[in-house]
Amino acid sequence: MNFKERLHTYFEKAKSIWKTGKIQTTSRISYSVVWNVILFFLVIGLIGMFFAGGVGAGYFASLVKDEPVRSYEVMKQDIYNYEETSKLYFAGDKYFGDVRSDLYREETTLENISPTLLDAVIATEDEYFKEHKGVVPKAILRAVLQEALNSNVKTGGSTLTQQLIKNQILTNEVSFERKAKEILLALRLERFFEKDEILEAYLNIVPYGRDASGNNIAGVQTAAQGVFGVDAKDVNLAQAAYLAGLPQSPSAYTPFTSDGNLKEGKSLERGINRMKSVLNRMYESEYITKKAYEEAMAYDITKDFTGKSKSPIEKYPYLTFEVEKRAKEILTTQLAKQDGYTEEDLAKDDDLEKEYQSIASRNLRVNGYHIHTTINKEIYEEWQDIVKNYQYYGPDRTFTKTVDGETVEVTEKVQTGGMLIENSSGKIISFVGGREFGQDSQYNYATLATRSPWKYDKTNT
Repeated sequence: MNFKERLHTYFEKAKSIWKTGKIQTTSRISYSVVWNVILFFLVIGLIGMFFAGGVGAGYFASLVKDEPVRSYEVMKQDIYNYEETSKLYFAGDKYFGDVRSDLYREETTLENISPTLLDAVIATEDEYFKEHKGVVPKAILRAVLQEALNSNVKTGGSTLTQQLIKNQILTNEVSFERKAKEILLALRLERFFEKDEILEAYLNIVPYGRDASGNNIAGVQTAAQGVFGVDAKDVNLAQAAYLAGLPQSPSAYTPFTSDGNLKEGKSLERGINRMKSVLNRMYESEYITKKAYEEAMAYDITKDFTGKSKSPIEKYPYLTFEVEKRAKEILTTQLAKQDGYTEEDLAKDDDLEKEYQSIASRNLRVNGYHIHTTINKEIYEEWQDIVKNYQYYGPDRTFTKTVDGETVEVTEKVQTGGMLIENSSGKIISFVGGREFGQDSQYNYATLATRSPWKYDKTNT
């Protein structure tokens, strides 16, 4: 190789080395620039997150600043402060009905609720119930984003604990303030109570729509009896799924109308479709096997709906009204006595008496009393049948009278009344209040009607 060729080779090598160094230098510079840019945005992002978190925490604090710090005793009183229907009994603890109420509820315990029903409720309403501490952050975040974006789909973010707080301590008001307080109280409630206590309280307070008599019902035991005619511990899988689906929208999913009639068509299908949705969640959460899932999905739940039953007023009108009246009188006296008033005080002050009568009337309907009577069921029913079928009362009396300026014709039936009393104790074993209890007559001739005393005269013998 001559000198010229060697010189050319030398320059080519030098050129190659120079290019390689330049590329490496450029790569190092580019890498440094890119990393610094990424680092910059990471820092900005972290600062933004801390800022947003601080703002959010401050906003949350402002929403709950007026919420008092509740002790265990206060929260326990609030959580278990739910209305329960009072019950009526014949002698011998024979149940015959409930006191009239706007809402019917019978308290129960977890031991008396089917495990399948418990699984259905958790799978449907709160799949993380056994793990969370009162709230599920991602569920809350999802709900907030849906609200902020005005999404058509609103999945909600409430746990069973939060729902219990909303029903028993707060209100149904839709606001960020109420939601913030709900979260705070749910976290506190989970510190004080066991999961089983929370679940039991929830199942006793949650509304379930209507029963077969058209009454508003709440509590899982009342729902099981009112919808299927069985106890909550005895429901099958399909029945459990149906009941677990009701609380999301009780009025829409309940199978009965306000008259106690069974819904038809699409109105009835809503509840059935909801039941199938619950079954699907139970299967996905592995609470049930595929075989059990398929059998329950094919199950005809409509054949299990209970029939319409008569209320105690329809079955035993005179007895029901008389027992309620006497129970109210006893409660009025007891409540007044607790506050230092005597029966004489009530008799002298009409306003005071009306006040305690009002309190007694409400307590009678919501405090879950068990009201026992001395009335013998068999004798009482036999007496009512005799009165109903007796054919020799005598002729009705028809006359005219003026009502609101108009002359109307009125027919009065010959009435009857009677009472069977045990002389040794004074207890009332049975009575007849009248021939018919209805629009024409609601008067109890056994306890309200008076008779002129009969005077024995020897001259008439």
